[in-house]
Amino acid sequence: MTSFRLAYVPGATPAKWVRTWGEREPEVPLTLVAVPAAEATTLIRERGADVALLRSPIDREGLHAIPLYTETTVVVIPKDHLIAAADEVSTVDLADEVVLNPLDDTIEWETRPGRPAVSRPETTADAVELVAAGVGVLVVPQSLARLHHRRDLTYRPVTDAPQSTVALSWLEDETTDLVEQFIGIVRGRTVNSTRGRPQPVVEKKKRPERKPVAQPARRGAGGPKRRRRG
Repeated sequence: MTSFRLAYVPGATPAKWVRTWGEREPEVPLTLVAVPAAEATTLIRERGADVALLRSPIDREGLHAIPLYTETTVVVIPKDHLIAAADEVSTVDLADEVVLNPLDDTIEWETRPGRPAVSRPETTADAVELVAAGVGVLVVPQSLARLHHRRDLTYRPVTDAPQSTVALSWLEDETTDLVEQFIGIVRGRTVNSTRGRPQPVVEKKKRPERKPVAQPARRGAGGPKRRRRG
């Protein structure tokens, strides 16, 4: 049986698209493939998945990529941290903080805020543990902060930080009918959309000619006018 494989990086949420796929393609099961962000493009190139939800930056060589949405960037902090008292912060507010930089970091910085840690954590999950231990703070896309939620931690938006974009990606030479179907789903096309499919020619029916209807003559039309009697 033909199947369709959708890879997704941590924090991406494909559930709503998976449900729609099941409604439109019930005979083609969709298989979800969780993949670390750093390995996602390699998985696509090795044909380990038909499409993938990736997070920028993306090496687009040989790949198509459709941006889907941009995430808010947040700083993850202990609940009793001074920053937690604010609704939002800027990178200037992080100047005196140790800002952790995990090896799987997905944010492209020109200049990283704060002070660097002694070493880089292996993963975002490891960095979250260090935040909980009071070692430093962590700046990540909001979906990753939610993914690694802990009761003793919270997060606040960083207004001037670079943002991360989630995109749908696939091989340039593998735009199959099923890939087109999934593209339509993530773009919100309706089930009746005919994009990419030949449209049947529908002959227009000619309207039957209407015969003229004879109009009844007006009473007194064309006859002599009567004179009023004085």
